[in-house]
Amino acid sequence: QVQLVESGGGLVQAGGSLRLSCAASGNIDSINAMGWYRQAPGKQREVVAAIARASGITHYQDSAKGRFTISLDNAKNTVYLQMNSLKPEDTAVYYCTYKGFTDDFWGQGTQVTVSS
Repeated sequence: QVQLVESGGGLVQAGGSLRLSCAASGNIDSINAMGWYRQAPGKQREVVAAIARASGITHYQDSAKGRFTISLDNAKNTVYLQMNSLKPEDTAVYYCTYKGFTDDFWGQGTQVTVSS
């Protein structure tokens, strides 16, 4: 099992920045990718960014490209999402996920609210 604890959400004005953190504990040997998803009220959960654990290759949703950066600190078992130039439409609950070969693990979510 893998336990994920997210932090770093909050309220920020449009144009501001936030950095989300997701600390993992437990057996992460089988984890091969990490990602951040978000879910806005009345909308489906969508992927924001992902990173392959071994190669470091990243993937971003089009709306996140150029503004968000996902990174991984293997020594700390922590994945980050640096979010710059935030927009009101980025308002959502952000979820961290660790994906293994047979199981996916999810954090509890952290609220990000961007005011205009």
